[in-house]
Amino acid sequence: MTAPTPDLRALLARRQPGHSLEAPFYTDPAIFDADLDLIFNRHWIYAAAEPSLPEAGDYITLDIGNTSVLIVRDDDMEIHAFHNVCRHRGSRLCQKDQGAVGNLVCPYHQWTYNLQGALMFAEHMGEKFDVTGHNLKSIHLRNISGLLFICLADNAPTDIDEMARAMAPYIAPHRIADCKVAKQIDMIEDCNWKLTMENNRECYHCRANHPELTVSLYEYGFGYQANAEDSEGLEQYQVAMKKYLSQWDAMGLPSQEIDHLDDCITGFRTQRLPLDRAGESQTLNGEVASKKLLGDFTDAALGGLSFWTQPNSWHHFMSDHIVTFTVLPISAEKTLVRTTWLVHKDAVDGRDYELDNLLAVWLATNAQDRALVEQSQLGIRSKAYEPGPYSPLTETLVNKFCNWYVGRLSALME
Repeated sequence: MTAPTPDLRALLARRQPGHSLEAPFYTDPAIFDADLDLIFNRHWIYAAAEPSLPEAGDYITLDIGNTSVLIVRDDDMEIHAFHNVCRHRGSRLCQKDQGAVGNLVCPYHQWTYNLQGALMFAEHMGEKFDVTGHNLKSIHLRNISGLLFICLADNAPTDIDEMARAMAPYIAPHRIADCKVAKQIDMIEDCNWKLTMENNRECYHCRANHPELTVSLYEYGFGYQANAEDSEGLEQYQVAMKKYLSQWDAMGLPSQEIDHLDDCITGFRTQRLPLDRAGESQTLNGEVASKKLLGDFTDAALGGLSFWTQPNSWHHFMSDHIVTFTVLPISAEKTLVRTTWLVHKDAVDGRDYELDNLLAVWLATNAQDRALVEQSQLGIRSKAYEPGPYSPLTETLVNKFCNWYVGRLSALME
């Protein structure tokens, strides 16, 4: 027997503040379709880092539901986003996840577009055919200090301007445009995309599940509450905070928390925090993974700058490398997590860094998180599941994610 379609308005209206969402939000295909329509098709989505398109003609594609997005760098080195759909009879133009082209040529009937999306050539269409009326359909794109965001809506939320203004002083010193992709890995998680995001928004689980990550990461900066056994570690964290924050500010590296996770349409949060051990990077010993530092940095001990965006990304910036994450929904219970490691464009594997060392922490952490969220998805399927209370001490950012999600659905359903 097919389960009845849930009443989304009723579910939103009875959401318990400070609690996880009811099961249909994580399992029901109809609510998944609403997520695509009202969240992923109406808001700014993190797509990729600028170094994913290093040369003219380089392109990437990504799927958001049934929408295929094509992002390409033109001959003037400008980046554009288009619907990956030929204006003739709808064939996809580029089938690969990434590649390089001189022009965009439809494989079906060879309609040919330049890298600005203009139709240049369409054979057998007759003398009266006007190519200017059949350019590729554009998608909104914003490059925020090297991070590429897209919006599928006709009218994109304008408050991305505020996010760009606020984040530029934090991100720009890391000079993403002068980086290269050292590695990119896609992972499929058998869970709803919201479980992936909720898991990222807390470190309640870090001590018990992420031994590699917590070598360098102080959980206290992400909401973990110390007990008597943790007093020594908490004291070390507080000493590091006092030592580094004013030092970084003096270097022109802002560290203060900015939190708009649930009070803006384009929700975001950022903060620079000290790292443990050597205090340099998210590695297995806390030391830099790459000897070639980013930007103009000469001091390796710059802690970790974290940047979270609603609905689908988080990022970690260090003195030597950057790790970015984008989350893309596949189905109600399947999600793609794409992790990209960036290093200085002149860094050489085997000389300046060892790839295995660069990847080690987040390869382990991603695998551990995958197991956690997949177990959560299995539990939520059970008839015994009911929304549980978030910790007011350690899960405040999870609550803000759910507040933002429920608020945006409610606003757009009116």
